[in-house]
Amino acid sequence: MIAESDLGPDFAETGAQLVRLAEVMHRLRTDCPWDAEQTHLSLMTYLVEETAEVVEAVESGEDELMVEEFGDLLLQIYFHAEIATERQGFTLADIARSIADKLIARHPWVYGDQNTPSNPWVSWEKSKRAEKQRRSAVDGIPDPLSGLARANKVVTRLRSHQVPIALDDTEITAAETGQAILALVARAHASGIDPEQAVRFAVRELEDQVRATE
Repeated sequence: MIAESDLGPDFAETGAQLVRLAEVMHRLRTDCPWDAEQTHLSLMTYLVEETAEVVEAVESGEDELMVEEFGDLLLQIYFHAEIATERQGFTLADIARSIADKLIARHPWVYGDQNTPSNPWVSWEKSKRAEKQRRSAVDGIPDPLSGLARANKVVTRLRSHQVPIALDDTEITAAETGQAILALVARAHASGIDPEQAVRFAVRELEDQVRATE
């Protein structure tokens, strides 16, 4: 068991503020007409927007902005938990318990007696696949991801699951990557091609190849 002193001097304050936020959210659900009428689905647009604003804040490197935007994102979690609690679905405690249990189960080299793997990410992905009983390395990737994000996720899965499909591993810098993607987008636009759709089609073909290979 970790001592509170090991978690930093603000541990008690952190707990107090998290409880305070839960109390504020509960009051808003009760006393504010707008908050009271929201549902899991009606909040989706705000969840996507707040996530994008977090990315923007992190890229800015400004702590004050990150505090604000991470707070807005945290509110979304509390909001959904409050709605679920009202319908006796799940609670904020269930969410925290679930992720804590998952982290412990997927880190046996930290919480168990296994040796630290040479590639912890590969071990994580293998545990996740077994836990969710997925038949393919590319199962479970969310459809709403953009084409580029999905491509990155699929490639990550192929490498972490060691699927025997050749992938280009020529080193490239971040600047070169960005410039190459922009150049392809420009060429696609000039040719009347939707680059997002083109990537999605290519990724789907790669996923089909993966499933055929497995």
